[in-house]
Amino acid sequence: MANTGYNPFENAQTQFDGVAEKIGLDADMREFLRQPMKEFHFTIPVKMDDGTTKTFKGYRIRHNDARGPGKGGIRFHPEETADTVRALSMWMTWKCAVADIPLGGGKGGVVCDPREMSMGEQERLCRGYARALYNNIGPFCDVPAPDVMTTGQHMLWILDEYETLAGARFPGMITGKPVGMGGSMGRTEATGYGVIYTLKELLKCEKIPVCDTSASFQGFGNVAEYAARMYSQLGGKVAAISCWNQKDKTAYTFKKSGGCDVEELAAIKDKFGSIDTDKARSLGYEISDGDNWLKEDVDILVPCALENQITPAVFGKISKKVKVICEGANGPTTPDCDPLIKDAGIIMLPDFLCNAGGVTCSYFEQVQCNMNYFWDRAEVLEKLEYKMTSAFRAVYDLAKAQNVYMRDAAYMIAIRRVAEAVEMRGWV
Repeated sequence: MANTGYNPFENAQTQFDGVAEKIGLDADMREFLRQPMKEFHFTIPVKMDDGTTKTFKGYRIRHNDARGPGKGGIRFHPEETADTVRALSMWMTWKCAVADIPLGGGKGGVVCDPREMSMGEQERLCRGYARALYNNIGPFCDVPAPDVMTTGQHMLWILDEYETLAGARFPGMITGKPVGMGGSMGRTEATGYGVIYTLKELLKCEKIPVCDTSASFQGFGNVAEYAARMYSQLGGKVAAISCWNQKDKTAYTFKKSGGCDVEELAAIKDKFGSIDTDKARSLGYEISDGDNWLKEDVDILVPCALENQITPAVFGKISKKVKVICEGANGPTTPDCDPLIKDAGIIMLPDFLCNAGGVTCSYFEQVQCNMNYFWDRAEVLEKLEYKMTSAFRAVYDLAKAQNVYMRDAAYMIAIRRVAEAVEMRGWV
């Protein structure tokens, strides 16, 4: 589902360069902030179930840790690249800064397809990842978390290997762990709920009742599912959901008269977010091409899959009715499409603001692990909504006050915060 015609790291740098120019960031600071501080590229040999040994390519990249330890997920994906990880680590820096949490930007990845691997093979891969990075990850330097096609189980295997090597317990060295093993209540739904917390606040500011809106979602993994659940609970209509189908190696769009039933679809999806097409048909769903989610006559588009999905090439397919694009994924819109969105009068809720709920709840998990005292789900979600709403209002108010695009406003706040920390440390 990724658009390989765009380099995500070049996109991230282009977005940064444009805002750096607007705020008058000096040349030395620009050069420092437009590239990662540290990169680790390595191989992981894994004994496969058939007795062969397969070598996987792994990455961990830390963009900037001036405001606190690096923070960012680990992706397992067959199309993972160093430039994707570089871009995501950079976006994580801005995400932590705009959410005003004391963490920096990092990201990791392994070129693999866990859908084609047994659980034993995945465990050996995770333990190999931990061994390769043992001296360069941890609670006070760089804290991993789940991302695309990784889960709390993967995180627990990495934690266990790290603690075995350390000879002690360090529950705060990784987040997204299962509840009861150092994980936080509310973490599973945090990113998706965070998307809707910001959307709800935007609609409130624009005086648009949620119950009068409809939305089309791309993706049905953890983020999209919980975003769609909360949106439905608030009264919004989920008109369509597009997701990848592992069996057919293609994407489909699912829609139903009267709107999609999120609970119904969640009950027939696998752990990687693929909806069973045969069961969906039996429930009355119309199934069409995966790109059709963009063409729906809805108020809101919610891309929650991979990078580079909304480009100038597909922008003309978007309904004139669309008022908001709410970026649940990282980098789903290419920089050359932003001017078209702005000119069309569509409000953009940018990714590193909109999907910051995950890293915010990861921060809460770290805090709870460090205290060895855990909050209940209601308290976690209350704190999460407060942080997401506060971050949104700062961006929205700046965008209105200076008449700038929402993405630019979010970047202005984040870049200034990071640059100030770098300058105060005396790095530049």
